[in-house]
Amino acid sequence: MKFDMIGDIHGCYDELLLLIRKLGYSMDTGIPIHTEGRRLAFVGDAMDRGPHSLHTLNLLFRMQDGGILIYSPGNHCNKLYRFVKGHKVQQTHGLETTVAEIHALPKEEQRRFLDRYRHFYEALPLYHILDDGNLVLAHAGIQENMIGAPTSEKTRVFVLYGDISGAQHPDGRPIRRDWAKHYTGKACIIYGHTPVREARFVNNTVNIDTGCVFGGTLTALRYPEMSVVSVPSNQPFIPEKFTHFE
Repeated sequence: MKFDMIGDIHGCYDELLLLIRKLGYSMDTGIPIHTEGRRLAFVGDAMDRGPHSLHTLNLLFRMQDGGILIYSPGNHCNKLYRFVKGHKVQQTHGLETTVAEIHALPKEEQRRFLDRYRHFYEALPLYHILDDGNLVLAHAGIQENMIGAPTSEKTRVFVLYGDISGAQHPDGRPIRRDWAKHYTGKACIIYGHTPVREARFVNNTVNIDTGCVFGGTLTALRYPEMSVVSVPSNQPFIPEKFTHFE
């Protein structure tokens, strides 16, 4: 099976459609289909911050209904799920944009959307093991000893948030350790979560979050070719949102 894995979308729906078409998928049926049988896969965080979170999610809902969705949920997905469940969560770091879109819907449509999102999220695995174990899709990454093992709270936190240190940046974002620098596993790990200016290939891992919502690009990694396909963002460029590794 050949895959086209797409980085964090964050409501950049127009860029997503452009990238899907650039990858050779048709949207004639309302879901992306490739004539060569390739499959799309996503590293999560489809919503928040950008202008069209609901359009993006509705596309993913249709893909899930069609049995073709491969999606590793991220921390923003989890936060929206907790909001939908009625938990007390801070409407910050982009959640407020998605909530505003939801509240702009008529009341009955709001109810349907929230119910659909709950079912969407609850059906998702924490991460995906693909290509007979040679490929793993995990939102913020995963350590080798976590792959295929019973899911612990440590694994859940790592996959959703990365290797967090407990310290924070001035804007409240957690400081994350560079786990990929020390990865020695045989499975190729595809992840996002930490915006970088271009796809970052390190030790059989690839970070494909190229900060579309911060004015970078929306990136796909083609597998097994390991080639990168990107489209430019329509959003303002915010350089301080990108992480620079040594």
